[in-house]
Amino acid sequence: MYSMTGPSPEPGDGLPEIPEAQPRTGLRATARRLLLRGSAEPESEPGNSTPADGAPASARPAADAQVPRLLQQTASWSWRLLLVGLVIYITFRLAVDLRLVVLPFIAAMLLTALLQPLTAVLRRGGVRPLLATWCTFLLAIIVVAGAITLFADRVSADYSTLAAEIQRTAGEVQHSLAGPPFRLNAAKLHQYYNDLVKYMSQHKSQIAGTILAGGKYALEFLADLVLMLFITFFLIKDGARIWWFLIHRLPPEARRRVGNAGDNAWRALVNYVRGTTVVASIHALFLGLALWLLGVPLLVPLIVLVFIAAFVPIIGILVVGALAILIALATKGWVAAVILLGVLILENQIEGHLLQPLVVGRIVRLHPLAIILVLAVGAIIAGIPGAIVAVPLAAVITYAWPALRSDGDGG
Repeated sequence: MYSMTGPSPEPGDGLPEIPEAQPRTGLRATARRLLLRGSAEPESEPGNSTPADGAPASARPAADAQVPRLLQQTASWSWRLLLVGLVIYITFRLAVDLRLVVLPFIAAMLLTALLQPLTAVLRRGGVRPLLATWCTFLLAIIVVAGAITLFADRVSADYSTLAAEIQRTAGEVQHSLAGPPFRLNAAKLHQYYNDLVKYMSQHKSQIAGTILAGGKYALEFLADLVLMLFITFFLIKDGARIWWFLIHRLPPEARRRVGNAGDNAWRALVNYVRGTTVVASIHALFLGLALWLLGVPLLVPLIVLVFIAAFVPIIGILVVGALAILIALATKGWVAAVILLGVLILENQIEGHLLQPLVVGRIVRLHPLAIILVLAVGAIIAGIPGAIVAVPLAAVITYAWPALRSDGDGG
């Protein structure tokens, strides 16, 4: 065998004549085979190859293999949860910016859930849909307007009595503070009063700004009220057709799931509003009876406030109950305030152990801790309106979500 660098054989040496191009062709074929073999080596021998980024191909799998599986799953869930949380936060911020539309719509949904069963009864009785809607809508307006008129009338009528009772109680408190152990005479109390007046005069601009902000909120409330009434009317009249219009273009399977979820959500919302209305009525009845027996002024306004506050679970009745106790303390003394406090505690126990399980029903039963957390989130995001809609929204999501994931026809 001849070396590629040695002398070329002569033609007369007895060996076959090799063309000059043959060794060159053989070298190219050999180099091609070596290149092909080298490109296939990363698959057969992963440790001998280096990817384009300069790290061995097995570096990442080896590094992942050293990370515990629990940590890998936690990291995977973490970024997904962060993304979902970001979407939820942006959605809530957008809802807050559009609160003049979002809050009336949610309030209209709650009012529709309360009134729609009456419209359904009228329709089943043979009343035309438009007439049934108008009858229900006008009845609701009459009830609300009557409650507002009665509220304003009783506040105006009981104001003088309230002022006289507070003045009398203030005299008794002043007399008590003048004796042991406080020893606060009239001069010191008058000085405290002057300090309060001076503070208010120095912060007049802040107080004026607060009053202007209250006027702005009053105008927003009126606008929201008008929009809520319009939305409620059309939801009562055409709610089913609007829902069908929203889902009829979905694929059949998705339409079935969304339809079942909508049915479950609406059923939960109707039961929640019905049950809460009954619980609010019972609260107003018992607290009103206690206030009447104690002779506390502003009886009707306090009853109306208790009824409305019952739609904010836990927090609402505590706030209005504290207001009623303060009025009882200022007008009837500490004995009446203690009796009223006992009535509120008893009512709270009856609601937690009897009214909520039996009246509201199992379909909207939520754990008290879940209610408190939902209320806190709703109040932080949207204030009092957020606290009002937080619990029904949680109930709707709780009972709609399984229907979206269910494979059965029953949702």
